Amino acid sequence: MRILIPTDAFPPVCGGSGWSTYELARGLRAHGHDVLVLRPRPGQPAGIRDAEYDGFTVREFGARAPDVPFVRNYFKSERLTRSLSRYIGELLRGGGFDLVHAQHVMTALPAIEAARAARVPVVCTVRDYWPVCYWSDLIHTRSGLLLCPECTAANMTRCVRPRAGVAWPLALPLIPYMRANLARKQATLADADAVIAVSHRIADDLRARAPGLAATRIEVIPNPVNVSALRSRAASPAPLARPYALYLGKLAPNKGTAYLIDVVTKADLDWPLVIAGDGPDRIALEREAAASRRDVRFTGWIDRDAAASWLAHADMLIFPSRGPESLSRVLIEASVLGVPIAAMDTGGTRDIIEPDITGLLSPTPDALAADVKRLRADPALRSRLAAAARRFAEEHFDAAVVVSRVERLYRDLAAAPRRADLSTGARRGGQGRA
Repeated sequence: MRILIPTDAFPPVCGGSGWSTYELARGLRAHGHDVLVLRPRPGQPAGIRDAEYDGFTVREFGARAPDVPFVRNYFKSERLTRSLSRYIGELLRGGGFDLVHAQHVMTALPAIEAARAARVPVVCTVRDYWPVCYWSDLIHTRSGLLLCPECTAANMTRCVRPRAGVAWPLALPLIPYMRANLARKQATLADADAVIAVSHRIADDLRARAPGLAATRIEVIPNPVNVSALRSRAASPAPLARPYALYLGKLAPNKGTAYLIDVVTKADLDWPLVIAGDGPDRIALEREAAASRRDVRFTGWIDRDAAASWLAHADMLIFPSRGPESLSRVLIEASVLGVPIAAMDTGGTRDIIEPDITGLLSPTPDALAADVKRLRADPALRSRLAAAARRFAEEHFDAAVVVSRVERLYRDLAAAPRRADLSTGARRGGQGRA
């Protein structure tokens, strides 16, 4: 098959979602498919430029996006959707593509609109909560474990405050736009021939929070990880004398990093805690770490290979996330490498961790501290959890397994009768873009 993959992110510089897209593309190529990657680049000069990564042509679509809060969001959403949809339509009319597989929020809507108009099967992978939350994370307060129950005007007023700071009253008139933007995302996503949710939690939230998707096919297929390649990258000398505990990821409110120092203090952890990553909470964390008098070491941002090395040699991964993790790549990679995990029970984490089988799950930060203490005190438990996690990761998340599942979906859609073209606007009674 000839497959177009529009994606917001792709290597060499990207986060976990971009690497997941790459593993999908790499697996499809290995199975004989012809893949073209299309990546929008908002903020770059308008125009088409071809780049290359690992033998893939990565077609970059430059588009204007002023660096002004909220205004930039409009340019990356409504404006980009119009121009990118037109360009994808041109590709589909002239390129002989058999299927389109959109990967992220910026590319999902234009890909679905263009593919439906061209009568080409279209799949969309949903890796976070963008169809049900304007901010994509369901977080409406800076602290606490409760998530936003729904995107009402009242809840949006709450969620704007921590994001807009002291200027939040000026942002309130934008709430009608935010609600219309979210409604349009849901209506367009419903036009996809199939939606891939990367975890059961994502699938459940799509069904519960976006009733317009009730008739849309939703498949749960996780992000792929190249198990053998990850283990090869991790086969390096230990970056620090063992034992040590590790936090790996962004230092931000949704990641629960504000709990880290308190967790290791209550656990009375006598190992070094390595905090690998950077983000807006780093200064506060450094201040808390100094006051705690614990052995806490900050690496700052590290590249992919360094992250694999730190992870492979860790004796424990602490995962304090308070946000509804869709499907954490860090947890999957820790499982692949056989690292014992103590994690908060959030989002799709249960798709990776079966409590007391492949890791430990906690409902609260205090319970997380107890699990950290338990892991520290029990080498046999660490060994048992690590071995089970390795096996589970190989069976469920290895790229070969995941790509085969995606291929089966492609074949199913390619063989199905094409639905009559019906534009998103027509489905909604002629409602235009927000």
